[in-house]
Amino acid sequence: MPKPSFTFPPKPSTVKHLAHSSSSSLSPSNSPPLSLLADKCSSMHQLKQVHAQMITSARIHDTYAASRLLSFCAVSNAGDIDYAVKLFNYTLEPNNFMYNTLIRAQASTAKPSNALLLYVKMRRMGVLPGKHTFPFLLKACSNMQSLNGCKQVHIHVIKTGLDLDLHAVNGLVRGYSVSGSLADARQVFDEIPERNLSIWTSMICGYAQNDISDEALFLFNEMVNQGLEPNGATLASVLSACAQEGCLVIGERIEKFLREKKGAEMGVILGTALVHMYAKNGALSKAREVFDSMQEKNVATWNSMIHGLAVHGYSEEALVLFRKLEIEGIVPNGITFVAVLSACCHGGFLEEGRKFFRSMKQDYNIEPKLEHFGCMVDLLGRGGKLLEAEKLIRDMKWKADVMIWGALLSACRKCANIEVAERIVDEILALEPYNHGVRVGLSNMYAEAERWEDASSLRKVMKEGNLKKVPGWSSVDAEG
Repeated sequence: MPKPSFTFPPKPSTVKHLAHSSSSSLSPSNSPPLSLLADKCSSMHQLKQVHAQMITSARIHDTYAASRLLSFCAVSNAGDIDYAVKLFNYTLEPNNFMYNTLIRAQASTAKPSNALLLYVKMRRMGVLPGKHTFPFLLKACSNMQSLNGCKQVHIHVIKTGLDLDLHAVNGLVRGYSVSGSLADARQVFDEIPERNLSIWTSMICGYAQNDISDEALFLFNEMVNQGLEPNGATLASVLSACAQEGCLVIGERIEKFLREKKGAEMGVILGTALVHMYAKNGALSKAREVFDSMQEKNVATWNSMIHGLAVHGYSEEALVLFRKLEIEGIVPNGITFVAVLSACCHGGFLEEGRKFFRSMKQDYNIEPKLEHFGCMVDLLGRGGKLLEAEKLIRDMKWKADVMIWGALLSACRKCANIEVAERIVDEILALEPYNHGVRVGLSNMYAEAERWEDASSLRKVMKEGNLKKVPGWSSVDAEG
């Protein structure tokens, strides 16, 4: 007698209920109706009733019927991934479809590594992967940001002869890009003879997300020249690159394209990307025009507009917009408060900044992170509250980085507070022993205070150690 495929005994009342609700016979020859019932389920409660019927009618031995159960549990929004795993584990001989379905589901969970482990089991059991297997495996690698995982899956893609499959190639380009290996991503991109829009978009997005905006814009131009019309995802990536590179002209052309081709009303993703691009380029009137015209906004849209106003000196307008956000019931996040605290820094609103910093935890249960403390240190330093800022740093549960200590050191220079500056220089040098710029800064403070002996002694240390301050540099984009 064969071993049952599943060991989930149904409750009698459940079986009776389903039998009453279905006029079809439960004989082994009548499995298609049960499979159809599994496809039509809208909840796990209904799915479990169908599962019980399959067990009592012995139709659970039908791999197709079992795969329909698994598909609902693993992929449906109303499914249950844990139940899907149990179904899979009690299947005697799961087929390629069942493996692929569960790999797909586990790739998007909090532990995408389970998808890779399941693939290993799949190969050990002699089940061959197909063109639907690798895109989900590579999605798991992307979610893990695992370069090593991408390389190993890439080898299997080549061995199975799917290195020219567009879905697999797209997954490889995205996986390598997210994992930080743009050289590998570009090699895969260049080796594919025919590329679809998704592959172009993945490569452009990879460059944009890794702050290589010039390559993203160059590739976008090449794509358009080859006759491909960009979609929303492509344009959002290009707008992000325009924001980094300062290419306002290209951004304006993209908006014109959107207005002419897509209609006057644009979606929240593209609208937010436009607001961000204009705000980063200092075109605040255009950013606000797009912002106000959007029918739908999410918190990222508000963040882009508030931050744009803040960094360009429109601090009061930024705080007014934040209060409007609260009135409209949009829940702010940590990024929102970085923008708000930045507005307080640029506007010198010390008391307001303190209130917003307290409000994060008290009103919105947002734990302040390093960037929020950095804003507060900058704000307190500008307000001359050096000791309060130093205490705030030392009371953090995180170890302060050079950026935070540097912000306070800058405030010490403005306030000519050598005592605090000396302590901060010691902290910075403990983190970066070869950061000679802070020594030069402290030496200049000694000279300004006419403490010539201290200044001379510090410069002597630098000279004996052949220590020099690394000069700063900047770049200017001229004529495009």
